[in-house]
Amino acid sequence: MAEIQWMNEVEKRKESLIKDAQNLLKIKSVLDEENASENAPLGEGVKEALEFMLELGEKDGFTAKNVGNLAGHLEFGQGKEIVGVLCHVDVVPEGDGWTSDPFGAEIREGKIFARGAIDDKGPTMAAYYAMKIVKELDLPLNKRVRMIIGTDEESNWRCVDHYFEHEETPAMGFAPDADFPIIYAEKGIADYDLVYRASSAEGEGHDARVMSFASGRRYNMVPDYARATLAVSQSQTDIVQRFEEYKKENELNGRAYVESGKLILELEGVSAHGMEPDNGKNAGLHMADFLAGLSLDQNSSRFFQFVVKYLYKDSRGKELGIAYKDDITGDLTINVGKLSYTSENGGRAGLNMRYPVTTDLDKTKAILNNVLASEGIAIENFSDSRPHHVDEKGFLVQTLKKVYEEQTGEKAELLSIGGGTYARALESGVAFGPLFPGRPDIAHQKDEYMTIEDLLKATAIYAQAIYELAR
Repeated sequence: MAEIQWMNEVEKRKESLIKDAQNLLKIKSVLDEENASENAPLGEGVKEALEFMLELGEKDGFTAKNVGNLAGHLEFGQGKEIVGVLCHVDVVPEGDGWTSDPFGAEIREGKIFARGAIDDKGPTMAAYYAMKIVKELDLPLNKRVRMIIGTDEESNWRCVDHYFEHEETPAMGFAPDADFPIIYAEKGIADYDLVYRASSAEGEGHDARVMSFASGRRYNMVPDYARATLAVSQSQTDIVQRFEEYKKENELNGRAYVESGKLILELEGVSAHGMEPDNGKNAGLHMADFLAGLSLDQNSSRFFQFVVKYLYKDSRGKELGIAYKDDITGDLTINVGKLSYTSENGGRAGLNMRYPVTTDLDKTKAILNNVLASEGIAIENFSDSRPHHVDEKGFLVQTLKKVYEEQTGEKAELLSIGGGTYARALESGVAFGPLFPGRPDIAHQKDEYMTIEDLLKATAIYAQAIYELAR
């Protein structure tokens, strides 16, 4: 059999690949539980994106299956074992400050700009076309190839949980949802809330009382906006002046104004993926830091002092006593993705903790509980996704290394990440692309994009990988 020129096969399908990617990116597939229904348990947009992929697959002759409107798959080939390609079509909220419509999928300077372009709709379409190429070339396979499409990757993974309760688990596979060359280890990820209950005692002699405060919507994003409402008993001018100085010192944008007799403070930060909080500027933590410096009522003072002492400018958990690192996956990190406070109910901090593969989680939780108990803070809503680590000498990793090196002419280094991909849903699963070395990681940020050159290159790599794993 003549050697297959994978890149040539991609070039032949370039126009339709780009067009299908744009059409998928135009669907606003953000989790929308407020408008969920039995047929669309995570909202209409997410369901529309799932159906788009399933209909595309059916049209191209794949076996398509919708699994409870939470996930689905497209399959071809023969054999007992399955090679899985694990993708997701949900995206994080678009956020503010885009140059073009976040769901416009506009092409400028050789890049497609849209929420989800790199995470994970662009790569999903690359992997889909990779399967299409292998199928259309009618190559002999002795395994089935199955693309599993999730719809809740950015939140609670209800999609994969539901999917694997009802469907077979692939023997091995990859998720095109991180970096090239190969990610063989992923940190554990725990989300939890730190909860402070307001007491009835107010105390006297304060200049301001925090009525409400809110920042952040997702555990896994650095919040780029914070808003506080204050009832001020002394001069508002003094607080506003201090706020202006604070903004200047910390190079932040924001504004202060009076509404219905209350002082409103707003701060803008810089959003980033929660796996490395230091890549962003957390608007909520900065606002907490500013508020903690004011003469506040007892309740809000205690909460904001706590936040600043243990969480402000400490993404490694040092103050909480849980800092840890290992050689495989690096540092434990903490992102404060959500912060809120009301004068009636008290305060809440939503944390996203990513911990190294060798962490003793029980010990970490015990230390955390001790520290928090002494501060009158409770842990609620603890959820955990265990770390993931695949044997680097196994068939999966060795095959993908060979493919990557043949397609790029570069050495396939093994990587570990703080992010969590669907690869961890498989015993033998790795994350494989689509971000090439040296490219900026703009997932979860404004003006997210994928270069068309990378989209095509990734498709060729995925096509060869699928063939080599399933032949």
